[in-house]
Amino acid sequence: MRVEYRILGPLEVSIGGVPVRLGGRRQRAVLAVLLLEAGRIVSTSRLIDEVWPEGPPGTADNLVQGYVSQLRKALGRDAIETRDPGYVVHVDPSAVDLCKFEHLAADGARMLVDGRAEEAASLLREALELWRGAALGDLVTGGVLAPSASRIDELRFAALERRIEADLTCGRDAELVRELDALVAAEPLRERPWEFLMLALYRSGRQADALDAYRRARATLVDQLGIEPSPTLQQLERRILQHDEALAAPSTSVPADALPRRCVLAWVLAPDRADALAELAGSIAAEPGFELVLATTVADAGDLAGVVELLRRRKELLLAKGAQARSAAFTSSTPGADIARLAVDLDADIVLVDAPDGLLDDDRLRALLMDAPCDVAIAVGGPARAGPVLVPFTGSEHDWAAVELGASIARARAVPLQLAGATTGISGRDASRLLANASLAVQLAVGVDAAPLLVDPEQEALSAVAADAGIVVVGLTDRWRRDGLGPTRTALVGSAVRPTLVIRGGPRPRGLAPRGAETQFTWTVAQTLA
Repeated sequence: MRVEYRILGPLEVSIGGVPVRLGGRRQRAVLAVLLLEAGRIVSTSRLIDEVWPEGPPGTADNLVQGYVSQLRKALGRDAIETRDPGYVVHVDPSAVDLCKFEHLAADGARMLVDGRAEEAASLLREALELWRGAALGDLVTGGVLAPSASRIDELRFAALERRIEADLTCGRDAELVRELDALVAAEPLRERPWEFLMLALYRSGRQADALDAYRRARATLVDQLGIEPSPTLQQLERRILQHDEALAAPSTSVPADALPRRCVLAWVLAPDRADALAELAGSIAAEPGFELVLATTVADAGDLAGVVELLRRRKELLLAKGAQARSAAFTSSTPGADIARLAVDLDADIVLVDAPDGLLDDDRLRALLMDAPCDVAIAVGGPARAGPVLVPFTGSEHDWAAVELGASIARARAVPLQLAGATTGISGRDASRLLANASLAVQLAVGVDAAPLLVDPEQEALSAVAADAGIVVVGLTDRWRRDGLGPTRTALVGSAVRPTLVIRGGPRPRGLAPRGAETQFTWTVAQTLA
């Protein structure tokens, strides 16, 4: 009988239409993590981190094994396979509501681009009807599931925006005003709904109300974040003031592609490192279609004017170089969580932050790493210098994030990319095949050659190779919550001179994903190489 998995709301499973009892919260959390990585191995250590975010008991390994055993009894013995160093769940993608949603939303987005707005609106409504509440709403309490669930919720919002755009294109302006009023009230820091509201009001013959909506949007962004509206929103205000005839035609709603396609959010923790962080962020956001947002927070409102001016000067320098940049500064008592929320509002691809003194022990940084639904990179050491970009690579999830970040920096700085692997691994083989696969993926997706380096598996050997690098990019381990950086990564970031980026990969699809993918839940690197 067919097994159906539902994660767009509380976790539910049914077999032949009959609900399955999945056990308590910890057992359900094991299944949720496996489903978010369906078809891929999830290490036992990662499962433990999610099941016991507050710290595992000494018997955690045995308890996870017991949870998996109970899930097999409920779902079928072949549903979950034991495969070193953990487990993998085997599911039919068509039986997972998230996969159905992504496919419907992707088809609707394509039809919208093709000018088939009525069909797009219908498909997007069908996709949105699959939702029963917040993704995994019964399980998200921090840990691995929080950023993944947040990213899935982002997809819901993106599909909603596209459905509204389709309805605008079909001329349903007056019908949308009430919905858009509620949407901007619920999500006041997202600019796209304000844009739609302005357009719907203008087309309904309410120019004054459309201009008032812009003033409210600007006041909200400036008051809460200290950031001006995007060029897209400013341009729309000017077109409304000028009675631009093109705005009146339903077929000329401002397309989603008019907004920056990708965003780099740089969080300045230390004012004296703002220049170095902005320069590095500029390398990541160097390509057309990127926006760079410089942000900082202060605890005391009396310090706000100084940091606003600091970021403004750095932003002006970036604008003079042709970058698309904005700056934001605001007061916060929970800066890590608030920057993670800003990353959601901006739909950021990556948050770049300068390393605090305590590194992973810093509460602000840990909150950001736990909550942000995108990649997070920590800049350690001095400014970037001449030389290749070096990425130590073992094939872990976060190492793949390091490879893509390293490739983008290498391309922007016109320097070589090097991938370092061990001369001898656990299996007794060297890492040459692993490095070759990574190089193929990077060449295909990013267009950058990656030179392999085989290094003796000792900290001293890797540190010696890294000494000649302009920038070193390393991925966190799956066990960073308990084990921190680990000895090898600690050795790499131990120098205050050599610039190093430590990255935690998020659930957002990176450039290695197939075109059109919106999460990492429905693709694998192997598919990219096929």
